[in-house]
Amino acid sequence: MTSVAPDPALAARRFKATAIGGIAVLLWALLALFTTGAAGIPPFQLLAMTFAVAFAVSLAVLATRGRRAFAAWRQRPAVWALGVGGLFGYHFFYFVALGNAPAVDASLIAYLWPLLIVVFSALLPGERLRWFHLAGAAMGLIGAGLLVTKGGSLAFDARYSLGYLAAVACALTWSSYSVTNRRFGAVPTEVVGGFCGAVALLALLCHLALETTVTPQGLQWLAVLGLGLGPVGAAFFVWDYGTKHGNIQVLGALAYAAPLLSTLILIGFGQAEATWQVGLACLLIVFGAVLASKEMLLRRRRAG
Repeated sequence: MTSVAPDPALAARRFKATAIGGIAVLLWALLALFTTGAAGIPPFQLLAMTFAVAFAVSLAVLATRGRRAFAAWRQRPAVWALGVGGLFGYHFFYFVALGNAPAVDASLIAYLWPLLIVVFSALLPGERLRWFHLAGAAMGLIGAGLLVTKGGSLAFDARYSLGYLAAVACALTWSSYSVTNRRFGAVPTEVVGGFCGAVALLALLCHLALETTVTPQGLQWLAVLGLGLGPVGAAFFVWDYGTKHGNIQVLGALAYAAPLLSTLILIGFGQAEATWQVGLACLLIVFGAVLASKEMLLRRRRAG
């Protein structure tokens, strides 16, 4: 049996799409810093405000291209259900998890989503799940665990079952969205702007029903704007493009760099301390990402 040589042009496009998707990881690394700046604003209110910023920017960009640009939002219900359900569902379950379980436990369970992306990718047509994909993602999970627990141990308590289940739902929601998104590769990324508007509306309804409104002050406004432009704005557009056209196993492994970079940024701003756990997590996450990317990097080198 003769094997078909990989198409260099296709490999180059996939490498570029993976790199674009990886920008989301860099933007998500700013999430903790900006969220710290927005401390005191209720979570659903913050979600509504930041997604409203992303929606407004999307409207402005599309308006510069003329009315035809908005045709990208004319999609079948399945596309909207996936996009809005993925973006809003992830945040909804995450907030429920944090409200009903210790933050360390809930965060670590929720951060199973990159590993689940790698595992679920095997269900996609044309994708192959190799041992180095799993090994790289597992190393990233261990590294993220070190950052979240600070080297300590977890003590799961049955009293927090609702929070644990919500954290599992959070991980399943985002990993399922990211993998299923590949099946809608023909849908233009501009539709994410519409998703942001719908998420802002749903978050506003949850805020009005569950929270008391807090008027942001001073730097809180800048933090809200920063979140809406980056981690809760542009990040979802580049992630959409990457998951549709890039190497999804590599993106899953790269996602574990977000908590590491976030910790390093907090250290740089004097809001966290450099420890041996951070150093070890850095080695695990970086090596895991390189290992998961082995095949793609080798192809890129040969093509060059």
